[in-house]
Amino acid sequence: MKKSIIRLFMGVALFAMPSLLQAFPGHPIVAGHYPAGVEGIKGSSLPPPGVYFRDYNLFYSADHFEGGPPNFDIFAYVNAPRLIWMTDCKILGADYGMDIIVPFGYMDWDVGGVSNSYSGIGDIQLEPLLLSWHFQQFDIAAGYAVWAPTGDFSANRPDILAKGFWSHMLTLGGTWYFDAEKTWALSLLNRYEFCHEQEDTNIDPGQVYTLEFALSKSVTKTLDVGLIGYWQQQTTQDSGLGATSAHDRKIGLGAEISGVCPLTGLLGSLRYAYEMDAVERPEGHLVVFTLTKRF
Repeated sequence: MKKSIIRLFMGVALFAMPSLLQAFPGHPIVAGHYPAGVEGIKGSSLPPPGVYFRDYNLFYSADHFEGGPPNFDIFAYVNAPRLIWMTDCKILGADYGMDIIVPFGYMDWDVGGVSNSYSGIGDIQLEPLLLSWHFQQFDIAAGYAVWAPTGDFSANRPDILAKGFWSHMLTLGGTWYFDAEKTWALSLLNRYEFCHEQEDTNIDPGQVYTLEFALSKSVTKTLDVGLIGYWQQQTTQDSGLGATSAHDRKIGLGAEISGVCPLTGLLGSLRYAYEMDAVERPEGHLVVFTLTKRF
């Protein structure tokens, strides 16, 4: 544990500051592209019309895997740039937008005393439908996205970056500001994934539901703090030769601080989550550092 914690905070320091691990050699495939924990405070609130660049930096470390391989240890860093365009067009009264995410990453792992590492591009997410409603005390977001198997998938390494299958994702969420000044906010963000057959393994991963939630307080006009968490659950069974009947699950809880620089308009957030009650997954530590800039 000490070794993993040291690795994690060294990574955070280097970058000035779902959950990601899915499969690894000798362990069954687990469904889902979406890395739970990447959104937190006001995660269901989309920005007004404009073009935005958001850069996600995810650090993951784990050395505990109940029922997994012996001497298991992994560290991963994923950089996921996201380009968001919220247009002036309206659909059902909502602002219409679209976005694209192109992830890159590095990971090293040790399974049973055998160490290895990998770096490269990951599976790209395209979201052609993004809808955002803004009311006096509520924000609502909905969307449809597709994940393309653009990464270099291999069944002999953890599939953090490349999973080797297509998947479709539906999104629906809301943020409730429950005081007149909008200093308190409760955000619930729901994702549901439909996965296709994986190349090389002929396994069709089950469907996956993800809930991300956050309770936050604005302590100043430019600074928010809050409690965050996520629950990710496989809802249907894998199928195909070599598939298992297990429905994997993980839960994460933690905290976040988020703020904006008035001079530059740069929004930054730092989030930490501790994982627990995992089934067919490791329990690790997740740190997410995000920067957002409007052009």
